[in-house]
Amino acid sequence: MPNIGGIVKTLQNIMRKDQGVSGDAQRIEQLGWMITLKIIDDKEAEMELISDDYVSVIPSELQWRNAGILILKIHL
Repeated sequence: MPNIGGIVKTLQNIMRKDQGVSGDAQRIEQLGWMITLKIIDDKEAEMELISDDYVSVIPSELQWRNAGILILKIHL
C-alpha cells in the first residue's frame, strides 16, 4: 500500500496549480472531502458484493468510481 503522506503531498502539488484553490486550508478541506467520497464509494462497492439487491443512493454519474477518476485526469 502506498504511503498516505506521499499521496497527500502529490495531491497538494496538483491542487497548488489550480487557480480556484487558494491556500493550504482550502486544499486540506477539499482533500478531506475527496477522501470521504472515496471511503463512501469503497463501502458501497463492498455492499454491492455482499447484497445482490443493494442500490446506491448516489446517482451513478456522481459516484467516485465514475466522477472522481475524471476529475483527477483533468488535473494530471
